[in-house]
Amino acid sequence: MTTQAQHEERLGALDRYFHITSRGSTIGREVRGGLATFLAMSYIIVLNPLIIGAAMDSTGNYLGGGSEPNLPAVAAATSLVSGVLTILMGVIGKFPMAVSSSLGLSAFITYGIVVLPGMTWADAMGLVVIEGFILLILVLTGFRAAIFRAVPAPLKTAISVGIGLFIALIGMVNAGFIQAGGAALELGVGGFLIGWPLVIFLVALFVLFALWAARVRGAILVAIITASVLAMTLEAVLNIGAESEENPHGWGLSVPTLDQDWFALPDLSLIGEFNLLGSWQNIGLIAASLALFTMLLANFFDLLGTMVAVANTGDLKSADGEIHYSRRIMVSDAIASMGGGVGATSVNSGFIESTVGVGDGARTGLANVVTGTLFLLTIVLSPLAALIPTEAASATLVLVGFLMLQQITRIDWTDVEIAIPAFMTIVLMPFSYSITNGIGAGFITYVVLKMSRGKFSEVHPLMYLTAGLFLIYFVSGPIQELLGAGTG
Repeated sequence: MTTQAQHEERLGALDRYFHITSRGSTIGREVRGGLATFLAMSYIIVLNPLIIGAAMDSTGNYLGGGSEPNLPAVAAATSLVSGVLTILMGVIGKFPMAVSSSLGLSAFITYGIVVLPGMTWADAMGLVVIEGFILLILVLTGFRAAIFRAVPAPLKTAISVGIGLFIALIGMVNAGFIQAGGAALELGVGGFLIGWPLVIFLVALFVLFALWAARVRGAILVAIITASVLAMTLEAVLNIGAESEENPHGWGLSVPTLDQDWFALPDLSLIGEFNLLGSWQNIGLIAASLALFTMLLANFFDLLGTMVAVANTGDLKSADGEIHYSRRIMVSDAIASMGGGVGATSVNSGFIESTVGVGDGARTGLANVVTGTLFLLTIVLSPLAALIPTEAASATLVLVGFLMLQQITRIDWTDVEIAIPAFMTIVLMPFSYSITNGIGAGFITYVVLKMSRGKFSEVHPLMYLTAGLFLIYFVSGPIQELLGAGTG
């Protein structure tokens, strides 16, 4: 067999395994989409260490057990775990959904779990491993898929629309285009747009809009790269610098400059830093169980929302509305959660920024292989993630939000029994800055409305169960505070 024939055979095997042609894609589109996803979510390598790496546990120690923060170790572990688990999702789940540390759950662990008296970071990561194991059991028994099927189709659409608004808001907030001003949100600073980073965001946004309207292939990638090159040029000429109290209009998370040390030996000392049963011993059965339940429910429905959003954005569903390889996706996600605990990088799950890559053409797990490989490269090529300023990548989230919002026409707004729950789902996600809160509000409202009209039989039994679990979830914070006060 000639070299050319061998090459074609390898490409054919790749196509057959990932179903590239059957999903209307090409290898080039998958590579482009995987790169776009990485550029949109690479900020996690910088942000995750600032959340879980810069806070002490109740014993006064930082992640890894030291008396000082070790942010490079957290960044290296985040890159490694994200890369491996994203590739795993692509190969097993055959789905273009990248995996990394969940910012919401990272914040919950940092400010709600490790501060409990007696709790350590290793104990918290042990809880993450247990949570992932329980998720895996729920998937293998069919329970997780059964709940997914029990959700009415219009509510699934509302979840996708709500996520669209949510990620558009995330993009605007991350870029500084929308900021907290007193008791409300405001445009820029005091209602005005100030600073070169905001200029970069607006350039990226309008270049993206123009290219998308002109149906330019690879519009998302072109807009990100164009804005990033302009940002690096401005930084080289004007020395804008990082945002700080003295420099409030600087770059958000990373300064786009080539003047960096490109190679770094990674510190992987965090891998394996977990204590599987330490939480039960140190904070007690009730407190540990409540923390575990909160993580489990949030992760359970975050994945549902993200999976629906990615599938709807790329039309990755069968004729009957089922998502291709949904069981494999859920298994991969459960393994990802366990992997996050083992790697001491918090709960890892599907990232909503994956919709950026899907919007740019990704349709298969091959895109994940590209994204995951880039994450692995950042372990030693530390500035790779920092080259793309948040302000440039954030614009893509606004466009994807628009694309997801278009699905709102699938909801029958004349049927109040579904329209009101859909409305609650959609508005609570951006208003409360949480996918889980929006899903919970929609589920509870749906069940209450049906019950109030005597239509008990129209509600799937699992919807009653999940609505009840969400009620417990919404009051778990005060309960946990009481338990903490009781042990203090």
